[in-house]
Amino acid sequence: MTQYTPSNSFTSPGAGWFGLGCWNFYFLGKLALLWGGYLNFHPLANLVFAAFLLFPLPSRLVRRVRTFIALPVGLGLLYHDTWLPGIESILSQGGQVFAFTAGYWLELLGRFINWEMVGVGFVMLTMYLFLAQWLRFTPWVLAALLWLWLSPQLSSVLPETNAPASSVATQPVKRVVENESGAAELEQQLDQSAPPTSANLNAYLNDFYLEERGRETRFPQQLPAKATPFDVLVINICSLAWSDVEASALQEHPVWRHFDVMFDSFNSATSYSGPASIRLLRASCGQPSHQDLYLAAPKQCLLLDNLARLGFEKQVAMDHSGTFGNYLRELQELAALDTEPMSRDGLPHDLASFDGEPIYRDDALFARWLNARSQNQAARNATFFNLIALHDGNRYAKNRQIAPYKARLRTLLDQLDHFLSELERSGRKVMVVVVPEHGAALAGDRMQMSGLRDIPSPVITRIPVGIAFIGTRSAHEPTRHIAGESSYLAISELVAKTLGSDLFDAPTIDWDGLLNNLPRTPMVSENQGTVVVHYQDGYHIKLGQGDWVPYPQ
Repeated sequence: MTQYTPSNSFTSPGAGWFGLGCWNFYFLGKLALLWGGYLNFHPLANLVFAAFLLFPLPSRLVRRVRTFIALPVGLGLLYHDTWLPGIESILSQGGQVFAFTAGYWLELLGRFINWEMVGVGFVMLTMYLFLAQWLRFTPWVLAALLWLWLSPQLSSVLPETNAPASSVATQPVKRVVENESGAAELEQQLDQSAPPTSANLNAYLNDFYLEERGRETRFPQQLPAKATPFDVLVINICSLAWSDVEASALQEHPVWRHFDVMFDSFNSATSYSGPASIRLLRASCGQPSHQDLYLAAPKQCLLLDNLARLGFEKQVAMDHSGTFGNYLRELQELAALDTEPMSRDGLPHDLASFDGEPIYRDDALFARWLNARSQNQAARNATFFNLIALHDGNRYAKNRQIAPYKARLRTLLDQLDHFLSELERSGRKVMVVVVPEHGAALAGDRMQMSGLRDIPSPVITRIPVGIAFIGTRSAHEPTRHIAGESSYLAISELVAKTLGSDLFDAPTIDWDGLLNNLPRTPMVSENQGTVVVHYQDGYHIKLGQGDWVPYPQ
């Protein structure tokens, strides 16, 4: 009888098993980045990819074809596992990125390369090549991937695993400021007592937007007969968050002393300019979702229109053209900013933006507005300023060299300080509202490199908002700080209260009546395809249709 000899095929259990080879280092590198908090890791997708690489194939040609297929798939999966902008976000930006200058592209590339991480990667590669002479890494890599996938599944079916989360959740963090019933009522309606699971966070987000749809500022139907006329200036500054002020060591700049009121935890609700300005101009209603932001807004939501109905002349002033990203057109279509911007002809400019457009000096813009206002006979004026001198990628116009952020910020704060002093000397009665669009992401974090703002992280959306009442009979007092979580509706409410209080002609200002019960807004920030919420004692993020995960600290 002839003895049967097994062939090198699937009938033999050990045939064709070659291990992961150099792909082990690919997965080890990912596990290291995950351990450091730099990845939004997808265990099942990576486990399937490892199985695809490991599955035994009968011929060398087929295995070679698999390698060619695996290279782009591996790169795509690596991108999918990072916090880099997703396809939705890239598509939403359209062709705007092609307007960047070559110098700006090189600057971004330099930021993207983390030389410290490159060095760590080289050390890991050397250690892997050395140890691979004696150790088989494939079983350990597969075990780690399998555990990362199974551990969440096991935790969801083991009741004791959920016990600690429930015990913590029964004691939600309270942020209710004393004597502020509006904040207390909102906290009771938006319950944060449930554990921060994906289902609970989705429900919380839906409840938040449902609650916000019913919030609105009630402006007076008409002004009191003897109301003292005053102007309202809304100064919208691109790329300025508290984290940027701190990174630039400008917390003690003299400009901050001009403000009567400062919001310490004001949320811009987005990290991009267009949506931020739209939200500000729609401040008289609650916070809409990013998707609803691009629907027609009810008239009662439009802050400048509410002032215009009470006799305020609307005006717009910008230190740029507003053409990039269709910024001005979007404000005209979605926020009824139907006034032509003040002329910039003849204004000097020291900076050029990342697309080469001139950025006119803000001190010259302020001076032109003040000079024109002194010749204007309108009793009341409401002006929307938009300033982009701090935007990422700006350069000196003369030599095209990068303009350091700290130097630009100091210049802008100096110019704003001078403008507020000039307003005080002019004797005009003005309510100045400084509201940045969003931060500059000057420092960056584990999720985003410096300057990248695709994810509306708290270091980008927590912005310094200040109110200065200039020309009041009452003497200027130390700045009052509002610590609770706030957003645009609080500004609208403060403007409406000022209209009804005759604050500028009163011998003393009733600060308690003015500031108590201002609307509080929990921190929920959103861009296209990305949401960040402050829930219980931490932040959580959701990318696209994925699950919620804790924001890496």
